[in-house]
Amino acid sequence: MTTLLIIDMQVGMTWPKAEVRNNHQAEDMIARLLRDWRLRKAPVVHVRHISRTPGSPFWPGQPGVEFQPELSPLTHEHVVEKNVPDAFINTGLDRWLHARGESSIVIVGVSTNNSVENTARTAGNLGFKTFVVSDCTYAYAKTDFNGVARSADEVHAMALANLDGEYASIIRSGDALNVVHSLV
Repeated sequence: MTTLLIIDMQVGMTWPKAEVRNNHQAEDMIARLLRDWRLRKAPVVHVRHISRTPGSPFWPGQPGVEFQPELSPLTHEHVVEKNVPDAFINTGLDRWLHARGESSIVIVGVSTNNSVENTARTAGNLGFKTFVVSDCTYAYAKTDFNGVARSADEVHAMALANLDGEYASIIRSGDALNVVHSLV
């Protein structure tokens, strides 16, 4: 079966921010995929960022570090805690997937150009058949290296373009289950 990998869907991501984001329906779409995965008894991994920066909303013991209630793991679902954007670095995730014979993953979560992109690159480099669900991820507006302000949609689109065909296949939520079933 294909594993659903949900990245950094924590309470702190729901707090108001100055940055502008895209894909405001992402949480609902992720919840829909999560329900589908659970109905099929397919593997789910929840990734949580644990910050090393005191005062961060993701610092241990802060309410922002907790999973969003509608996306919280069930007791039998695997939880990975990471300290860097890449969910494979120093977490044992690749070992957990290989031990269960998993060879393909579907990635959703936040943010497209940070933890999602980093994790998808490593997954592809490790040989996993990797899918990133474009409408189940989101990014924030950002100023690029040349000082040009980029919208959240532009940041999101570039991150997906960086991954597509090289490290992962980019799909939409409506295609996620179809693609997954074709791999079984």
